[in-house]
Amino acid sequence: MIFSELYGAYYNTVAAVLRKAVQRPLTKEDLRTVIERCAFSESVLSIEPALTSEKWQLLRPDGTTPLLHPPTMPLTVLQKRWLKAISLDPRIRLFDFDSSGLEDVPPLFTPDDIYIFDRYADGDPFEDEVYIQIFHRILDAIKKRYPLSIDVKNRREARTHLNVMPEYLEYSEKDDKFRLVASGCRYGKTINLGRILSCKPFRGERYGRQSICAAANKRVVIELYDGRNALERVLLHFAHFEKEAQRLDEKHYRVTINYRQDDETELVIRVLSFGPFIKVTEPERFVGLIKKRLEMQKSCGLF
Repeated sequence: MIFSELYGAYYNTVAAVLRKAVQRPLTKEDLRTVIERCAFSESVLSIEPALTSEKWQLLRPDGTTPLLHPPTMPLTVLQKRWLKAISLDPRIRLFDFDSSGLEDVPPLFTPDDIYIFDRYADGDPFEDEVYIQIFHRILDAIKKRYPLSIDVKNRREARTHLNVMPEYLEYSEKDDKFRLVASGCRYGKTINLGRILSCKPFRGERYGRQSICAAANKRVVIELYDGRNALERVLLHFAHFEKEAQRLDEKHYRVTINYRQDDETELVIRVLSFGPFIKVTEPERFVGLIKKRLEMQKSCGLF
């Protein structure tokens, strides 16, 4: 399962638990602290019972481990081939990816092996040097929290100057584009990176940071039945949303998802994709959106 972020995090989290257990017996509180630090907030629901019940026979009931030495996680040949395949993606140049040691490794697959049928063809120029420099500058500004002075090509193809506070970057798989989400922009909070002509730190007087992160002020509560691995699929499907999961019984869970107004339509579509395994319990307004969407589908003869 090396192709799943979820399982990658699980392996690393369990390794962190075992490294501590080799040194001394772990209490349940120790175990929970390591899991919450290394994995996802809802991972306690899966990892803790698997270890304490000895389903994964790595931890004894007294908090000790049968291992004599701390675990190491060297890369397998399969993992190296996967990394080599990832290194062939043109978007990899946007990040500090170290491909040393992979020179003689055959890729697991190449870009030519992938056929994408529902993506627009005018994606961002990921291999353009100017685009790469702009991406790096924006990423640095987000990490170090400083404002930017940018020139953007607007819809009329005219050059426009903006001073913005970068918040985060988001990627649209369908559009194959990166977008900068920023505050302080009079033309909106989302800017396509492909339209940015130049980018440099803002040198004017102190720029007040007006965070838009609070815009994720809407929430939906769903209850799900964990059939056909529904819990894992939900947590993976909504991985980029802030959420909280609570176990109701062995097969039922309550998940609260926080989202921005801009994401509401997409969220309705995603919730509907799980069919009878998910039930929206609140708010009533979101339940109404689900019903309206179903009525629209029925009117189109989809049922």
